[in-house]
Amino acid sequence: MPPSSLLQVHDLAKSFRGVQALQDYRLELGRHELIGVIGPNGAGKTTLFNVLTGVTPPTHGRIVFDGQDITHAAPDAICRAGIARTFQNIRLFRRLSVLDNVRIGLQAHSHDRLHEVVLRLPGFAARERQLAQQARELLDMLNLADYAGAQADSLPYGLQRRLEIAIALATRPKLLLLDEPAAGMNPTEAEALMRLIARLHNELKLAIILIEHNMRVVMGICQRIQVLNYGRLIAEGRPEEIQQDPRVLEAYLGIAA
Repeated sequence: MPPSSLLQVHDLAKSFRGVQALQDYRLELGRHELIGVIGPNGAGKTTLFNVLTGVTPPTHGRIVFDGQDITHAAPDAICRAGIARTFQNIRLFRRLSVLDNVRIGLQAHSHDRLHEVVLRLPGFAARERQLAQQARELLDMLNLADYAGAQADSLPYGLQRRLEIAIALATRPKLLLLDEPAAGMNPTEAEALMRLIARLHNELKLAIILIEHNMRVVMGICQRIQVLNYGRLIAEGRPEEIQQDPRVLEAYLGIAA
């Protein structure tokens, strides 16, 4: 794999009882690239994320991440390797505090031993203080510091979206997968989220794959865009190229080339 590549996907396919949800998908992603994946409902976008993160095994194909074949790796192993994601439907520990939600994300790389936890030895206490500090730093980065002690499900919808991103970032990813993060947001919230994603990409030097229906967000921040339709990759290019591609217009609007 070229040194500039973080993720390579070869001929990826996934079928469910004969229905081809994803077929012949390919991708070579740069280490600090931000790309968008768009397409009509049912195009296979979330299936793609599920396969990349080990939630659903592929029917065919190969996935290489940072030089390691993760095609059939378990979700926890993929997370530790450096891939994190958010979901269409927000997934939080709703009864826990905002701070504790992020602390749980940080535990993905914890090496605490059982007897240290049970006996509350000094080393364990020091690491707990360190995790709390790291969690506060992440909340500050996501403009959530003022809500650290609040219960997660008490946050407004837009802030819950930010918290989910903070939890994903807590796992220290090299690649962040965002599944429709602007869903349900008003234009002002979506604009703020677009600026946030761009800032995280620049400051943290992350690779990001963004699934999104809000074309203003996708066209505003993505360096490259892929278009899926019925599980197939039908177009790929810069935002201005995708906007004028007749195959894309036909998939979205039914306008024949």
